[in-house]
Amino acid sequence: MDVHIRTYRSTDLETIKRLTVEAFDGVSIDRNIEDQFGPINHRDWRWRKARHIDFDVQRDADGVFVAELAGQVVGYITTFRDRDAGMGVIPNLAVDSEQRGRGIGRQLIEFALSNFRKEGLTHAKIETLDQNDVGQGLYPSLGFREVARQIHYCMELESPKNL
Repeated sequence: MDVHIRTYRSTDLETIKRLTVEAFDGVSIDRNIEDQFGPINHRDWRWRKARHIDFDVQRDADGVFVAELAGQVVGYITTFRDRDAGMGVIPNLAVDSEQRGRGIGRQLIEFALSNFRKEGLTHAKIETLDQNDVGQGLYPSLGFREVARQIHYCMELESPKNL
């Protein structure tokens, strides 16, 4: 399998948003919130999660990489470099459902880590939810160590007109 990893182009945006929504169904904080509260502000979890990609691209478009197979985008990884802290961060990673299990996610992470090293960074950070079995297996196999667990809370706010 000849996967080519390259820097993001603006024409990739809609494809990687589609991959995001597909990949994060069932392993997304936004999805968990919607499961408990329903759509918020007339928007569903898919819209909110896809916006994360907009934010990642705005923050560091040069840190977004896509994996191509036979000229088709089949995965991506978003990164940013906190040079002052010496830390590379991986906020989002997704692989097309038809291509999962073939090592593309691993290749994307290895590419990002290599990029961090070239930038002189000394550490890399990635996170996952406890319901993401793939991430919990993949990340340690690449050398990541668990350093903390976090609990996310959400509540519905009363409307100011009802106060």
